[in-house]
Amino acid sequence: MQPLGIIGTCVLAAVVYGVVHDQITARVCVEYFTVGHAKIIDSEDPTLLGLVWGVWATWWAGLMLGVPLALAARVGSRPKRSLRSLVRPILFLLALMAGFALVSGIVGYMLASTGTVVLPESLKEKLPAQKWAAFQACAFAHQMSYNVGFVGGGMIIAWVWVSRKRLRPVTPRP
Repeated sequence: MQPLGIIGTCVLAAVVYGVVHDQITARVCVEYFTVGHAKIIDSEDPTLLGLVWGVWATWWAGLMLGVPLALAARVGSRPKRSLRSLVRPILFLLALMAGFALVSGIVGYMLASTGTVVLPESLKEKLPAQKWAAFQACAFAHQMSYNVGFVGGGMIIAWVWVSRKRLRPVTPRP
């Protein structure tokens, strides 16, 4: 059941990444979740918000990576890629997402601190001014995680499909 393992691993990896990411950003600016998003739980606890939002906002992204990745790795007559052979590329993508999110969050904070990037008026009214830069840091970090995840995920899918041409077919043992 390699395809289901690939899909499940992608969903699990996305959720774990999302929970860790949201644990950090909920501490940078809890209002990013309580003011900037629809209320899905009645809490302002950063740990609980990071846990719930980390799962809610990422499981589907893992599924969107997992299904095409499983197809690219297993469908057709080319030699198959195993789940085990995909773990490193998935972990590399998560590390890349985290690095870009960190840099983007810092850039977002700096741009907001200098007034180069401003919040929409509707958010300015709901947030104290001292939270604006932290809110933007979280927004930039989250958006970058999604951007790198989708672009990088697409690149991994394409790489896996192409790489199967170079694999040697597995010959069954007599």
